Amino acid sequence: MVETYGHHHAAGYHHEDDKKTGWWDACIGPGKAIDTSKFFVVALNNIGGCSGSTGPTSPNPENENRPYGPDFPLVTVRDWVKTQALLSDRLGIDVWYSIIGGSLGGMQALQWSVDYPDRLQKCVIIASAPKLSAQNIAFNEVARQSILSDPDFHNGRYLELDSYPKRGLILARMVGHITYLSEEAMKQKFGRDLKSGKFMYGFDVEFQVESYLRYQGEQFSRNFDANTYLIMTKALDYFDPSREYEQSLTKALSNTKCRFLVVSFTTDWRFSPERSQEIVNALITNQKPVSYLDIDAEQGHDSFLFPIPLYVKSLRAFLGGIEHLHSTPKEAL
Repeated sequence: MVETYGHHHAAGYHHEDDKKTGWWDACIGPGKAIDTSKFFVVALNNIGGCSGSTGPTSPNPENENRPYGPDFPLVTVRDWVKTQALLSDRLGIDVWYSIIGGSLGGMQALQWSVDYPDRLQKCVIIASAPKLSAQNIAFNEVARQSILSDPDFHNGRYLELDSYPKRGLILARMVGHITYLSEEAMKQKFGRDLKSGKFMYGFDVEFQVESYLRYQGEQFSRNFDANTYLIMTKALDYFDPSREYEQSLTKALSNTKCRFLVVSFTTDWRFSPERSQEIVNALITNQKPVSYLDIDAEQGHDSFLFPIPLYVKSLRAFLGGIEHLHSTPKEAL
């Protein structure tokens, strides 16, 4: 199973009118690190999302089928994993060969290893953390306030008024996107290049990086629901599997039974390598089988989406073949 953080379209083209491949196409497909000639890959939309599963945009039968909007309850990573286990039951999958996730997806993979230790053989946690730092919570709060303070938010009932908080979503995405990129990546991609080639001495777009951020914000605002964004950032904030184990990550991971691969990236300052090392240290303390890689990459937090050779090679090696497995011709992943 591939844990997602926004959309089930993880790889390839789903429809003839798709303009681009899925968000992790670099790693999922025939002959790729997550080899679909060997494995069945399941990617899903989480509860509370806006791309398929029930969420704030879904009709609320208890309110004349109006959109749930702000009435949709907050959910946690643990809630998501519980619903994923129910999906596994529905699919008839007792044990996953591997559960893999990057960023928020890595948190879900980690939660799986804690809550359902007998239901996965391998766990891959990429560019993630055992809980958010104060700085990360602060970034999320700035993004939320951008949405909540938009006059078009209408206390979360914007869909009933045929509106949406476009400006708030744009600002939220711009803030978030800055944290996904490293300084070096932004320097190489944009530097101080000017859009028109000269200073205009005004407040419209002048630098290429400004144009890029505005474009990303515009695209995001058209395709993502504001209430869903609020729910997902709170799920990030609340995530902390050690909370149920006397605030000890070591105790939280003491009953895990799978093999782990933990991957971080040198320029990722959103979820720095030190955060991954916290997970690794807790596993080592428990004498659990874990491999750890800190990949030298310049793309920042977004590095996990790129086919960086050592990263891809290591992921493929960890997943391995299926010759030693005694079940179906393809294993669920």
